[in-house]
Amino acid sequence: MAGPIIKTRALTKRFGAFTAVDALSIEVAAGSIFAFLGANGSGKSTTIRMLIGLIRPTAGAIEVDGVDVIRHPRRVRDRIGYMGQKVSLYEGLTLGENVEFYAGLYGLAGAELARRWGALRARFALAEAEGERPEDLPAGIRQRAGLAVSIMHRPRLLFLDEPTAGVDVRSRALFWELIQEEAEAGATIFVTTHFLEEADYCDRVCFIDAGRLIADAPPEELRRRYSGGYRVEVALPPSGRVAAAALLGGEATLTEAGLALAAGPLDAPVLGALARLVAAHPEARVSIEQPAMTDVFRRVLAEAGAAR
Repeated sequence: MAGPIIKTRALTKRFGAFTAVDALSIEVAAGSIFAFLGANGSGKSTTIRMLIGLIRPTAGAIEVDGVDVIRHPRRVRDRIGYMGQKVSLYEGLTLGENVEFYAGLYGLAGAELARRWGALRARFALAEAEGERPEDLPAGIRQRAGLAVSIMHRPRLLFLDEPTAGVDVRSRALFWELIQEEAEAGATIFVTTHFLEEADYCDRVCFIDAGRLIADAPPEELRRRYSGGYRVEVALPPSGRVAAAALLGGEATLTEAGLALAAGPLDAPVLGALARLVAAHPEARVSIEQPAMTDVFRRVLAEAGAAR
């Protein structure tokens, strides 16, 4: 099995007496979508800048796609794509002119550039925006354009720092569809976001607070560790409620509409019980509410604070 595409060991960055990142050790699997989450000022952007070689750590080690970033910061930049909180498109130039500028940095020109940008322009629906300046574009289109430019050179690793900030819900959903397509094509995505519900698009979630790692696991594992679990509600007529409750076990409680079950993890026994209930009572209507990632994050922060 291939090793991680990103690996840090005791990564630390101090600015004078202030420690922005404190002994951070993480690993990111190749081809995954990795969410790097934390409150404002928690050290997310500082960490990304160290990973891509823009700032030098005070201590620790970083390896990105086989490159020692501390020793060879410029070498790693040829292998990555990056989109910051503010889209890295130059104002005063049209989108098409920005494409030509960045293509030159990546060594793309002629027929190869026309082929690659033509495919991205169609996929990201940017044909009508090509003659516009970035500052004149709606936020959603500007974000799509920034992503398209950042992957034009087909990087193996894509860093996205708050990529959906300032865009509407529909544009955010479309943006995540595009991110998932990139991962399915083999790219690794390292993303920060303050929309915690977006963590469910990711394979693994890492929380940091005050520069320290406080949780690192897949979304469902975090829900198991840091929440009361799923809540299942079953709506059915009064005549079937007692028998249905017996099928669900002793944890089910009667409600005005039917039954409620605080299921904890939504595991095989719970799903099996629900399947038996629906088979016995076809009129039942089952709804499942998963723990919100915002609640998970609050619990993670509370436990991390109590441990200090």
